[in-house]
Amino acid sequence: MKKLLFFWKELLATFWFVPVIIIGLAVLLSVSLVSLDNIVNISQEGWIRFFLVNSSDSARSILSTISGAMIGVAGTVFSVTLVALTLASSQFGPRLIKNFMYVRLNQVVLGSYIATYLYCLLVLNAIKDGNGYTFIPSFSILVAILAAIANIILLIVFIHQIAVSIQADKVISDISDIISKQVETLFPEKMGDELKGKKDFDEDKVVSEYQKTISIKSTKSGYLRYIDSEAILEIIADNDSLFELKHRPGSFIVKGEEIGVVYSSTEWQEESIDELVSQFVFGKTKTSQQDLEFSIHQMVEIAARALSPGVNDPYTAIACIDNLTETLCYLAQAKFPSKYRVDEDGKLRVIADVLDFEGVLDAAFNQIRQFSAGSTAVIIRLVEALTTIQNFTKKEGHKKAIINHVEMVLRLGKETIKEKNDLDDLKKRVNQILK
Repeated sequence: MKKLLFFWKELLATFWFVPVIIIGLAVLLSVSLVSLDNIVNISQEGWIRFFLVNSSDSARSILSTISGAMIGVAGTVFSVTLVALTLASSQFGPRLIKNFMYVRLNQVVLGSYIATYLYCLLVLNAIKDGNGYTFIPSFSILVAILAAIANIILLIVFIHQIAVSIQADKVISDISDIISKQVETLFPEKMGDELKGKKDFDEDKVVSEYQKTISIKSTKSGYLRYIDSEAILEIIADNDSLFELKHRPGSFIVKGEEIGVVYSSTEWQEESIDELVSQFVFGKTKTSQQDLEFSIHQMVEIAARALSPGVNDPYTAIACIDNLTETLCYLAQAKFPSKYRVDEDGKLRVIADVLDFEGVLDAAFNQIRQFSAGSTAVIIRLVEALTTIQNFTKKEGHKKAIINHVEMVLRLGKETIKEKNDLDDLKKRVNQILK
């Protein structure tokens, strides 16, 4: 079920799925309303006569005008979207294009204009005038007019949204929101029951209880996009075995490379091995659903581009640091999942490759620190960010990781900051953490 949910989310991220759904609904709506017009004779008396068409020539003229305008605007919307994607790719990095495709408004706008065009064509085809028989779907035409008015408003909203969406602060804020939702979902992530009481296993001792070793290898090359953890735990428990994962989502795996190792006391059927391998989803690109580092790297890429000599935009880099600080403050207090996963009876079944706080901290700040050489404002903000994170940190292991980053930033400052007052300011802030 979770794997189906993964594919459903990926499908919603495509640029064609929602427009196709809207177009399909428009076809059904046109057939339904024309049928309603054919069954119900809508009175054209009173105020409603001002909105209903009673001439076949007028009806054809109105529908032709609307359909022509809609397909023209659809081309404009498509062009504007491509321009926005091009600007985003050049300014923030090509990996951010998918984030713009996730924006539901862009999909709805494109689908709405094409759907209105198709709706008008179908209703236009239903108009009959000749051989003593006249049929004018007045109510269907009224709906087409209302749809045209709604699309005009939608165009204004779309232009506003596009103008806002390519601003650096907006892009950074959107990525930060995605990361916030991810950390709340992934930490702690369940793969069976969380280990209670006993925190560690003697892995060598547990492995020695099994006589056979089965290497599970990838059947294709690509990025590991998704692992159905619940299904894996169930398969391993049914075969009374132990599974050690060698990779986590986001890793690039070559065909034939080892994904993990199964420790068992009995021979596994080929069907069981195939079933286990099928719980791993591979793709040519990364996805953020189970890979927190992917979203963090998107933020880091924006900061790295901002700090490049050709751009030299420290304020954008500082905004990235600020948003990453929020995420790391949350993770400093979060419970990271144990790499040991047990079944309902408390027996160890899976040894996972899990992401820890130090790994997230490295992913967030290592490259920004490396690209910030010579940018005094960014270096000082890095120390301020680490100070804030330390204030939320309780675990000694987390504090050691923060101190390690502070010392690296200090060494970078000593090597690249030439102004004595700036360097003294940096040392003063570093000393506050070291104390």
